[in-house]
Amino acid sequence: MSQQTVLVIDDERDIRELLTITLGRMDLQVHAVGTVAEARRALDERSYDLCFTDMRLPDGNGQEVIELIADEHPDTPVAMITAYGNVDAAVNALKAGAFDFVSKPVDIQMLRRLVRTALKLAEEKRAGGNDAPDAAASGSRLIGDSLTMQQVRVTIGKLARNQAPVYIAGESGVGKELVARLIHEQGPRTSGPFVPVNCGAIPSELMESEFFGHRKGSFTGAGADKEGLFQAANGGTLFLDEVAELPLHMQVKLLRAIQEKAVRPIGAREEIPVDVRILSATHKNLAALVEQGLFRQDLFYRINVIELRVPPLRERRGDVPLLSAFILKQLAAKNGGDEGRLQADARQALEAYDFPGNVRELENILERAMAMCDGDSITATDLMLPQRAPRMSGEPAPTSPSPAGMATAPAAAASTPDGGLDDYISNLERTAIIKALEESRYNKTAAARKLGITFRALRYKLKKLGID
Repeated sequence: MSQQTVLVIDDERDIRELLTITLGRMDLQVHAVGTVAEARRALDERSYDLCFTDMRLPDGNGQEVIELIADEHPDTPVAMITAYGNVDAAVNALKAGAFDFVSKPVDIQMLRRLVRTALKLAEEKRAGGNDAPDAAASGSRLIGDSLTMQQVRVTIGKLARNQAPVYIAGESGVGKELVARLIHEQGPRTSGPFVPVNCGAIPSELMESEFFGHRKGSFTGAGADKEGLFQAANGGTLFLDEVAELPLHMQVKLLRAIQEKAVRPIGAREEIPVDVRILSATHKNLAALVEQGLFRQDLFYRINVIELRVPPLRERRGDVPLLSAFILKQLAAKNGGDEGRLQADARQALEAYDFPGNVRELENILERAMAMCDGDSITATDLMLPQRAPRMSGEPAPTSPSPAGMATAPAAAASTPDGGLDDYISNLERTAIIKALEESRYNKTAAARKLGITFRALRYKLKKLGID
């Protein structure tokens, strides 16, 4: 097998020598040049397995080199060498097609990990050929034949091939975590850990310890050293779900950890290098939160290098039968019973329904229907879909239907106190609580925060209202 080759482009002799020695010890052949012109000639003369380029060069900039390689040598991963803390350059490089970036002064251990990951990626690119295998690989779990879902699968395959941070946008329940897992599994980090974290579920006072870890004795209750989420995800992917829930003070610390690729546990004197790919998601409009001053603009640009939108179920109604069949098959395997069958009226009802809770709501509806139906035959009545009251001419359209868990409550109960004021208020509370639980993925601490009440108050109301 021929020796793998690396092209290094940097006008600083010390950096060229450092990379040449370090990469040479990894049994790699290194060709080092100092200008864009020399880099162009080198790329014309032969192919390389990996490329490093400085941002500032005497006759141009590294961005030109990245764009050249992306256009003419798409199978060659390229990493940008940036000055300390230069986030804008790193983001622009990733958007232009760079695989990753390295900050000066160069951390040798991190450099070696980056090289191993990049070379693995290059091998997979050459072996994989085109996008089709990637799309097929995600098809067994990301269900749907609609054009929008086909595009999502192809995009996942492309995003898996680099290390750029990806922001996954979409409503609650569309499957954002599944998309993140597929990006991880189809990329060169698949053998590393995938660490998902719900940012809205961590109490504010514990966030720094949870993300970065702590040293024994650093605060009351710290009886032993603890590894943080960044360290747990080292060599793999950290998925920040509901990233919009991060408080501003934590956004600052997160930004530093991402751009410097290092964390400092509470009570530690030195930072620890971490090699983590960041994927993030939220059902909220992050750009609007930036405008309102509720989310830092610099962090937004750092995590939103590439945005992938996952469509809501109402935009791909044709996928509902496929999804339903898949879910019913899973339920049968889970519960050990017969596989449920949708009758014609049930299929029509599902295809006409808007699904404000998306795929998660569909799963909830079908699980309930299997519990309520006779045998394995599911009718529209068994689905217990929320009913909309008929509208008078000129009346405005209703808001989103009640959550699936409210299907047994009459639709008019929340609009008139005919049943008594106590019942009326209870129904309003029940609707608000169930909505908050669904939006927080049934995390009670996060739901209580959304409702503006204490966890203990929420627990009392759940018991009082009979909500399981």
